[in-house]
Amino acid sequence: MKKLYLFDFDGTLTYQDTMFLFLKYYNPEKYFWSFMKHIPVFILVKLKLMDAELVKKSFIASILKGEREIKINRKVISFFEEYYPQIIRKSALDFLETIDRNHTTCYLVTASLDIWVKPFAKKMGMILLSTEAKFIDGVYTGDFNTKNNNGEEKVKRIKAQISNEKFDKIIAFGDTSGDKPMLSFAHEGHFQFFN
Repeated sequence: MKKLYLFDFDGTLTYQDTMFLFLKYYNPEKYFWSFMKHIPVFILVKLKLMDAELVKKSFIASILKGEREIKINRKVISFFEEYYPQIIRKSALDFLETIDRNHTTCYLVTASLDIWVKPFAKKMGMILLSTEAKFIDGVYTGDFNTKNNNGEEKVKRIKAQISNEKFDKIIAFGDTSGDKPMLSFAHEGHFQFFN
C-alpha cells in the first residue's frame, strides 16, 4: 500500500511558531523593535481586517531584507542545531519513527519560509512545500517567490507536486484553519493529533 503523509509544521509538529522563534534568534534587538511596531497590524490580522500575507512579508522583511543569503544560512544552521529536536513534539517524533519509509512519501507542507524550515524537513526525511523566500544576487529582497503557502494554496501546491502519482491513502495532519483545506483533501485528516 502506497501512502502519502502531509504534515503541517508550526503548531502541528512543533510546540511553537518557528517564524517568531527564528527571527528573534536571528537579531534579538531588531526583532524587539519590529515586533512592537507590528503589534497593531498583528491585531488587525487576528480580527481578519488585514491580509496576513502582507503583514507576514512586512515583518520578515523588517528583519531579513538586505541580508546576505550566506549569512542567513549560517544562522539557520546554528538555529537548527540549537532547537532540534526540542521544539518538535515528542508524540510527533515518536510517530515519525513508526513510518515505513519504503512505501510512504512524506511532505512537510508549511506557510513558514523555506529559509529556516529546510534543515528540519531534511532531518525528518520529508519533501518541503513551503513559502519560498526571494533572493537576488545572494541578497534577500524581502519578497516571496511563491504565494504564502496556507489554506487552499497548500492543496494547489500538493496537487502540482504529486500530479501523476497515485497513492492508496493520503493522510494529513494540521492544527489551524489554514490547514483545513489540506485535511479535507486527504482521505484521512487529523486535527491537532499530536497535541
